[in-house]
Amino acid sequence: MGPLLWRLSALLTGVGLLIVGVGLLFSVLGLRAGLADFSSITLGLVTAAYFVGFVAGTYACPVIIRRVGHIRAFAAMASLASTMPILHALWVDPWFWGLLRFVTGVCMVGLYIVIESWLNALAPNALRGRLFAVYMAVNFVALALGQWLILVGDRLGFVPFAMVSVMFSFALLPITMTEVDEPPPVEAPTLSLRNLYKASPIGMAAALASGLITGAFYGMSSVFGKAVGFSDAEVASFIAAAILGGAVFQWPVGHYSDSHDRRIVLMWVCVLGAGVTALAFAMTEHSENALIPLADSLIPLAVVFGGLIFAIYGLCVAHVNDQIDSSRLVEFTGGLLLIHGIGAAIGPVVAGVAMDVAGPSSLMLYYTAVMGALALYAIKRFRAAPAAVPTAEKADFVLMGGGSQAVLQMDPRTETVDAAATDNGEATEPSRTDKPLP
Repeated sequence: MGPLLWRLSALLTGVGLLIVGVGLLFSVLGLRAGLADFSSITLGLVTAAYFVGFVAGTYACPVIIRRVGHIRAFAAMASLASTMPILHALWVDPWFWGLLRFVTGVCMVGLYIVIESWLNALAPNALRGRLFAVYMAVNFVALALGQWLILVGDRLGFVPFAMVSVMFSFALLPITMTEVDEPPPVEAPTLSLRNLYKASPIGMAAALASGLITGAFYGMSSVFGKAVGFSDAEVASFIAAAILGGAVFQWPVGHYSDSHDRRIVLMWVCVLGAGVTALAFAMTEHSENALIPLADSLIPLAVVFGGLIFAIYGLCVAHVNDQIDSSRLVEFTGGLLLIHGIGAAIGPVVAGVAMDVAGPSSLMLYYTAVMGALALYAIKRFRAAPAAVPTAEKADFVLMGGGSQAVLQMDPRTETVDAAATDNGEATEPSRTDKPLP
């Protein structure tokens, strides 16, 4: 057991360092773009390039890994990824940055696939659920820690970009020094919009809305913070508070949905989220008349905001899992992951246009509009298919976050597939796709 724990902890440490660098780079680029007078829509396009690369890498990286193997692919993509932050610092140009962000997105999904495949190969079935929970927690905490690193050194110069490169390089040490067996190859997910929509229209809509919100959040929050007068420390605290809120609040929201209609829970999450962001917009617009500084009001509010927006994706995955045969879990959740990525590529651009036209505080109105639209659609679907899945037939809610399609194999809800598999590898659990479509 000791060697296994060492290898698992080494991989998780490497993942944590890698994600710290990713989180830092998002904030650094936003602050540096503001100094270079990038418009909000320009920064939105640069941010979108990263998520476009992430989606493209979802298809390209499995092919590369099959051709050259996990270890060579990992070394190549890690080397390329660690050079990207330095190149950002050498030439501040939106077109060049967009290209670099696209390449970074491709490399990052490739690294995630390899690392998550290794975790899958190492984790016994008895530990898979626990490892998945730890992995998700590492993701959220590392993203939050990355925000505060913008306070180290000169944020306007070379230092933060160098720190991202250092984090990427350090992440390789615990991973490459660990003995890991070559895992089986990962296939690119199949995406049939028609099948996904037939299985769960509201699940597909929620995955898209979640991407629209989180893509804009990661790409535009630092610009919003500086535009409304936050200091660097307040910008870091605002973003980190939302991320940590997302990690903490998913649990009570998700477990509440296990015993209630998830569509109703999703609707109320969106209604509350729209109310919180509308309040944040009003507070920002009238901050000159406020009795307390704006940051002191918005940072605590960010905890609630993050808890609500990051719950949307987990709820949509859990709801889709309730509707489908568990043997198709990876197929459908892989499709949701791609829809989420597409939304994340669109979100920063739309939010950037809104901020250019109506001012930086309109980022909050953008969130309000997306969550309001999803709440209305949830009401429509509930009326179209009022029958709820019985509690006894529901899959348990699981904390969800970023990653690649490989992480879906660790989802503890896939254990039923292994348990129910026949000798030819097909699940014997009855299909649930004949239920009313929610």
